[in-house]
Amino acid sequence: MSSRLIGVGVGPGDPELVTVKGVNALRAAEVVVVPVMDTGERGRAEATVLHYVGAEKVVRVVFALNERTDRARREAAWDAAGERVAGLLREHGSVAFATIGDPNVYSTFTYLAQTVGELVPGTVVETVPGITAMQDLAARSGAVLTEGTEPLTLVPVTAGSAVLKDALNGPGTVVAYKFGRQAAEVAEVLRETGRLGDAVWGSALGLPEESVRPAAELDGAPLPYLSTLIAPARREDGRGGKL
Repeated sequence: MSSRLIGVGVGPGDPELVTVKGVNALRAAEVVVVPVMDTGERGRAEATVLHYVGAEKVVRVVFALNERTDRARREAAWDAAGERVAGLLREHGSVAFATIGDPNVYSTFTYLAQTVGELVPGTVVETVPGITAMQDLAARSGAVLTEGTEPLTLVPVTAGSAVLKDALNGPGTVVAYKFGRQAAEVAEVLRETGRLGDAVWGSALGLPEESVRPAAELDGAPLPYLSTLIAPARREDGRGGKL
């Protein structure tokens, strides 16, 4: 039988936001892999998974998730993680990989699946979608992501504040991921583009240390790396004005 690697989105942190299909996939797999940083602390995916499966079923695999400058070190970590998961597939046949958010949105799962597919030919790769941070932040803050014909643009600020500025100068709602370390630059870009007033940011969504605040309160201090920002579309036409 073919080996099965299943990427399971477990949401942004709140265990109640894991889908029923996600819980079933985690429980059905022989092994559940969770990514951890090389510093060893429990990650958000692992903490969420442990609400649904026993610790004896969970295998921690190190990814250089916090590596931004040393490409060789980062790729070596991906290769090592792929080798580890490939070994688990050969041994157990079915492995679930838990990832925060959704496995097809800026997830380490995509790198893992590519590597494992080369190491274990014939592996069947599947994904179970998860609630994203932008959806959770919209729900917790009351921000509406899209109306009518508005576009929605998702930008990782690790690509540079210029990319964010281009998006904010365009139409529709803009969501920024991974902006915590560049919070001061993001605040300045929001001011320059006239998008500061309605914008909101959040971090640690669904966790005890959750913070959901107006972007106007950004004071330049660094925020948690996984902070999320929503700058809603300019809506001046009234209800249904963009249909």
